[in-house]
Amino acid sequence: MNVYDPDAFRVAYDKVMAKWPADREALTVPTPFGDTYVNACGPREAPPLLLLPGGGGATSASWYAQAADLARTRRVLAADLPGVPGRSARGGLRTVTDLTAWLDALLAALGAGDTDLGGHSYGAWIALHYALHAPARVRRLFLLDPTQCFAGFKTAYLLHALPMLLRPTPSRVRALLTWETGGAPLDPDWLSLQEAAAGFPAEKPITGPRPAPDALRGLNTPVLLLLAGNSRTVDTYRVAAEAARVLPRVETAVLPDVSHHALPQAAPTGLADRLTAFLDG
Repeated sequence: MNVYDPDAFRVAYDKVMAKWPADREALTVPTPFGDTYVNACGPREAPPLLLLPGGGGATSASWYAQAADLARTRRVLAADLPGVPGRSARGGLRTVTDLTAWLDALLAALGAGDTDLGGHSYGAWIALHYALHAPARVRRLFLLDPTQCFAGFKTAYLLHALPMLLRPTPSRVRALLTWETGGAPLDPDWLSLQEAAAGFPAEKPITGPRPAPDALRGLNTPVLLLLAGNSRTVDTYRVAAEAARVLPRVETAVLPDVSHHALPQAAPTGLADRLTAFLDG
């Protein structure tokens, strides 16, 4: 039985968006893959920064804890991914090539030239693939606890996630998040949004491949890799070691006392400072 309630989802989404800066604008951007919904804030003349959320019910709303600080020096553009929970259209995306073509069109429609790019989890995987596709368009790249970029998921995580993947319900979403975050306090409005996304009529997610090591060795874009010290999703130190092996210009740090799903909304104080220092470097 589909438990998804679109009205409840909209209410939950708007509660999280109320935490964004007051100057936040909602943009509907046409692309060949349907309209993309983008939350924007910060000076229009500032350098653009495109943010991509994680998978599941993350949505662009999840950047609320970092948006105001990042918008001091950047035009923040946070997109809802097509075809998954959020306010973008169902886009018919089926391959990595589709994803990169979608981002090409999105950035062109937004009038963004050289762009800073950042992503969390699945969004980081998309961002890294895009940087390989269009390195001349990506000035700097940051990856928050990326999945399927340098290592696979932990087996224990996949086993805990399996019930939610087979039949998403609010209780199964909450159970996975509670386990992965070690029971750490989570923003109740953000958690309600994750639960409200259960059963969203999403398109089949694009999975794999990992970026090829040889391609990563040729990436000259500066990369900031920030890993969750308490992640139960990926092996933090394996990811760090593999990234150091294949990326020529990577700066890596492990954020203590935070888990994968707690990023970026419940991230440690100072995350925005780290990101801003890197982007301004």
